[in-house]
Amino acid sequence: MTQRKPSPAPSASLDEATYLDRQDKASQWFKALRDQIRSAFEAIEDDYAVAHPNAGHNAGRFEETAWQRDGGGGGVMSVMKGQVFEKVGVNISTVTGTFDDTFRGQIPGTAENPTFWASGISLVAHMRNPYVPAVHMNTRYINTGGVKGKRWFGGGADLTPIIWNDQDVADFHTSMKTCCDAYQPNYYPDFSAWCDDYFTLKHRNEKRGAGGIFYDYLDQGDFDSEFAFTRDVGLAFADIYPALVRRRMEDTYTAEDREFQLVRRGRYVEFNLLYDRGTVFGLNTGGNVEAILMSLPPEVRWP
Repeated sequence: MTQRKPSPAPSASLDEATYLDRQDKASQWFKALRDQIRSAFEAIEDDYAVAHPNAGHNAGRFEETAWQRDGGGGGVMSVMKGQVFEKVGVNISTVTGTFDDTFRGQIPGTAENPTFWASGISLVAHMRNPYVPAVHMNTRYINTGGVKGKRWFGGGADLTPIIWNDQDVADFHTSMKTCCDAYQPNYYPDFSAWCDDYFTLKHRNEKRGAGGIFYDYLDQGDFDSEFAFTRDVGLAFADIYPALVRRRMEDTYTAEDREFQLVRRGRYVEFNLLYDRGTVFGLNTGGNVEAILMSLPPEVRWP
């Protein structure tokens, strides 16, 4: 079983040039993946608008908002509200700084040196049609404690159907499994189980959705392989999710389906505010609040 807690040992020490080169490669990849996903989602909006010329709405387009972090770094929010995507955010960020005393030591590698560098992409899509599943995807590369500290990759992708469809769930998991199996035979069973455990609303004793994969602290001493795996997770997502959207976006739904969707979205809100690591990390490192809370749906109900 893959270790779910980080090893206390530091990563292999790097020279400054290699340390910075790896950071640059990771941050540039997250930007490239962001661009690829945005293009795919806007193409869906375009095709839907052509098929429904009398819908009274234009095809959605992403709107960018850049932000800077006082302690160092920043990011770009990309949010689209369209005919198919009721609200989707695809955000990237690269931040640097120093943890304060209340947070120091809680993140691996910061007990002696509380500095950090983190870069990643974060995506959440809430769909207008209840038959199109909501989705989350995030991948990241984190350095703590400088060149002699800790470095690791983390992330994953998980599907949250509102109205369950076995084929959609199976196809999503097959995509993630195929990606994992190309690297290590234990990756999919371990990361899928980790996802199920992580995306659990403990106060309700229920899963948030249909699962997927979740991994963290991936630091086995092979940067090239771990970076390649993280890239392939993003590419697998960019391939399967638009296909699922196109498969379901024309399905007919009722007012009752919509009401059920709004209630189920409440589970998303509860998880992200109570348990999500990204939310905790962002708020404790002076991140942009609007970017951190981008994951929340535009409409939700607690009846």
